[in-house]
Amino acid sequence: MLMRTVPFRELDRVEQQLMGPGTWSRPWAMPMDAYREGDELVMVFDLPGVTADAIDIDVERNRLSIKAERRPVAETDDVQTELSERPLGVFSRQIVLADTLDTERIQADYAAGVLTLRVPIVERAKPRKISIGAGSGRKETSG
Repeated sequence: MLMRTVPFRELDRVEQQLMGPGTWSRPWAMPMDAYREGDELVMVFDLPGVTADAIDIDVERNRLSIKAERRPVAETDDVQTELSERPLGVFSRQIVLADTLDTERIQADYAAGVLTLRVPIVERAKPRKISIGAGSGRKETSG
């Protein structure tokens, strides 16, 4: 249903920890799960601390792109950061979707820091029963 685009995910995570926050030109990868539920492909992305307005979802042909940004708490006279361990910056994921998915009808929901995308499977890709005809309709004559 989809192709993995990051073959060395563990190395990316180590790099993220060493290199600092992700930027728009060098975003961090976001963790995801994908599974089939009935007639849909469901993709779930963890984005804790990201507001819904900081998430961009685009689809062009069969390439799905998701970008999100976790912004730091604005420091004011009343607020000063004492400790900051949660990663800040830009997170991104690009996924190549199979042409058996209907990219025109993708649904997106965001709740409790989890982005859920549901992509319907096109009718022609669903399993179907093939009936067998009773005969070929040919008649043989001897002459």
